[in-house]
This record gives sequence, structure tokens and C-alpha cells, in this order.
Amino acid sequence: MNLSVAEAASPAAEPVMRRPSLAGRTRAGLDAALAQIGVPEKERRMRVGQLWNWIYHYGVRDFQEMTTIGKGLRAQLAEHFTLDLPEVTAEQVSSDGTRKWLLRMAPTGPRDRGAEIECVYIPEVDRGTLCVSSQVGCTLTCTFCHTGTQRLVRNLTTEEIVTQLMVARDRLGDFPNRSAPDGAFVPNDGGRFVSNIVFMGMGEPLYNFDGVRDAIGVITDDQGLSLGRRRITVSTSGVVPQIGPLGDEMGTMLAISLHAVRDDLRNELVPLNKKYPIKDLLEACRNYPGLSNAKRITFEYVMLKGVNDSDAEARELVRLLKGIPAKINLIPFNPWPGTRYECSDWERIERFSEIVFKAGYASPVRTPRGRDILAACGQLKSETEKLSARARLMLEQGEADIAAAAH
Repeated sequence: MNLSVAEAASPAAEPVMRRPSLAGRTRAGLDAALAQIGVPEKERRMRVGQLWNWIYHYGVRDFQEMTTIGKGLRAQLAEHFTLDLPEVTAEQVSSDGTRKWLLRMAPTGPRDRGAEIECVYIPEVDRGTLCVSSQVGCTLTCTFCHTGTQRLVRNLTTEEIVTQLMVARDRLGDFPNRSAPDGAFVPNDGGRFVSNIVFMGMGEPLYNFDGVRDAIGVITDDQGLSLGRRRITVSTSGVVPQIGPLGDEMGTMLAISLHAVRDDLRNELVPLNKKYPIKDLLEACRNYPGLSNAKRITFEYVMLKGVNDSDAEARELVRLLKGIPAKINLIPFNPWPGTRYECSDWERIERFSEIVFKAGYASPVRTPRGRDILAACGQLKSETEKLSARARLMLEQGEADIAAAAH
């Protein structure tokens, strides 16, 4: 494991509030920024288009590089705004090539030192998948998921979601005509290095509906970051009222964290099931806008030894999903410190998969990625908390030293 940690904290008593960044903003957000510095309304649409191209297509970090914009406006922009991305405070690299970044967001107030979240890049032969977070912490308490043991702090903003992709492209040298930063991992196959996005990081995306929707709008705009909606998957634990609107307003692929075929067990594994039981969840899936064999729903099913992995449960899973164009993604449980669950034996997983496959459903077993750096499915949390705790200790020690020196 390769872990590089930036300076965790300085002994300064309060963080310095920075100029706001334009990175991650919607077109409306860029228009508002231009209005703020006095750009005439009749000129703003053109200027928004120019900013959009430089920020999202080329990934520039300095207004002076925007050569299609006059020097005077560039100076104004630099005086009031930045193009900063979230700070990468740690990067971990798994033995399988998976990369996990701990990102510190810009402070939102005078006493805020910046929320921390994690996102994960998974390189594969045919794609590069970025797993992004939608919340700081999580509002759900799924008992098999490590992230679920971390309390919810807040929703991420649209800008904070979009800039996770921008950080990844920056770290991978994936913006055109820009040099990769020192230490960046640059694949040599010549393609887009982040080709797919999954909202499977920290948080429940459908409890941050507006932020996720607007972020997807920025990410899929063909004048900038330009990812197709079918290359984006939003995963939900089952927020039933928002599943239809997700299809109508975002048009992405849908994944459901199912994990059980009986309400009593799912109530334990995914407590949200008490509010939206399996019957209601599957009805919402059957009515998902655009559902077809070309746009199947992925049902995620974590394999827990002796809990949900019997032949009978495999057959019941097939029965429940009858008539829904679906793929069933079997996930070997990824252990984390303190969990009471174990991963099903490999022979049991293969038997479960065989039953599902013979019933006509694709049932790939997800290869665990990034387990050694706690970057695998359900593991995002502990490195953040360790690093945050260390930062707090350093900060408290620095403040104590200052107080002692003052006396």
C-alpha cells in the first residue's frame, strides 16, 4: 500500500476564507458569478460558454490560460474567484491498481475546516470507473456497510460532486493539452481514463436529489466533461418516491442495493426497508422510466455467510425479479474492523450465481477491488476517520502550543 498524506493541519487558530471557486458550477452558477462582477447580461451567455469550455473541456486552473477571454475580464475573474479543486489530502493505491483519494472540501464558514469525503478510481481493461460520494457520511444505517456507521454531516453541493470527477481527471492526466501532476497515474491505452461513474460512494444519492441531478447535468454536458448518461449509474438503498423522478430527470442507469429477499431480513440489513418494503421497491423498479433490455436495472446483492446466501434465497430472488429487465450483481462481502458478518464461501457464491444464471439473469460476481486500502464496496470510512482524527490531534496540539506560548 502506498499512502501519501499532505500536511493534515496547521496550527493556525482559524482557517482563512478563500475566494469562491468556479469549478463545478452549473451554467446558471457561472452566469451568476459573471453578473456579480458586472458583466452585462447580453454578454454573459457567450462568456459562460467560454468559461465552460476552459473549465470542463480543458481543465484549466488559471484564468490567465483562457486566451479567448480578454485580459481585463480575466483579471476581474482572478480578483474575485479561483478555479480551485478540492484538496487531495491522501492518496492510497491498492495492489490491484485501485486508487482512493481523501478529499477536503473548501470551508463553508469561518469555523469550518472543510469536510472530508472519499472517492475511488477503479481501472479495468475496458473502462475506468470512478465511484463518487454524494454526502458527507450517510443518513442510512445498513448494518453490513462501514460507511453506514458514520453519521451524516451534510449533503455535498453540486460543485463538490462534479469536482470529484475533475480531481480524478487531473490526477490521471486526463484533460487534453495539460501535463499530469507529479506522481500522477497515467494509463497508456490512449482512451478516456474515467469512462464510467457510479454513485456508490459515501451517502444515499436520492437523499441529495437536487445536488446529484444538477451534478449529472454538468457531467453529461457535451461541451465539457461529456460523459453519457448511460455511463452513469445511481445506486439507491430504496428511496422509493425518488426512483421515478431519477429516471425522468436524470435518465441514468439505476442500481438497487437489495441484499435480501425477505422483509424481516432486509429490515435488519437495510433499515430503510421498514419505510419502503421490498414489494413497493420492486414496483417502483418495474415502472422505472426507460426500462428495457438495453437499460436494465442492476440489483446489488452482498453475499453474507449463513445470512442471505442459501439456494432457497437464490430461487426467491429470481421469483421476485420476474418481469424486470435486470442484472444481479453478486458482491462478496468486504470485511471491515468490528463487523459481525463474514463473506460467503466461494463455492456458495458460485452455487448462488449458477441458480440465478440458469433462470436467465446475468449474475456476475463482482471482483473485490481495493480491499487492502478499505476502498471496496461498503468499506469507505475508516481511513477518513483516522486521518481526520490525526488532523484534529495536530490542530489541538498546535492550539495548545500557541496558548502556552501566550502565557
